[in-house]
Amino acid sequence: MTHVVTEACIRCKYTDCVEPCPVDCFHEGPNFLAIDPTECIDCTLCVDVCPVGAIYRDVNLPEGQEIFLDINARLAAHWPVIIQKKPALPEAEHWAQIESKRPLLEE
Repeated sequence: MTHVVTEACIRCKYTDCVEPCPVDCFHEGPNFLAIDPTECIDCTLCVDVCPVGAIYRDVNLPEGQEIFLDINARLAAHWPVIIQKKPALPEAEHWAQIESKRPLLEE
């Protein structure tokens, strides 16, 4: 099992989730975080600290978010690991309210 960062993270990139992770499975891109499914130990520590509720277990992904399992795996393989919290992106609060942000993902 693994956890998956979903569409809600796009253009917010809150990093509250990275510090509680005991295995450093988060990877940082320009406007999104990804979880490496080979590193995630399914501990759930990241889920409750995500301000936008963007993290789900792979078997509990909301309808329409299934594509993010593959997106996380692919991007985590190329992006650097992030282990320390950073400021959210500018206008993160605004983007947290927006749905259907998949086309805005910067890979």
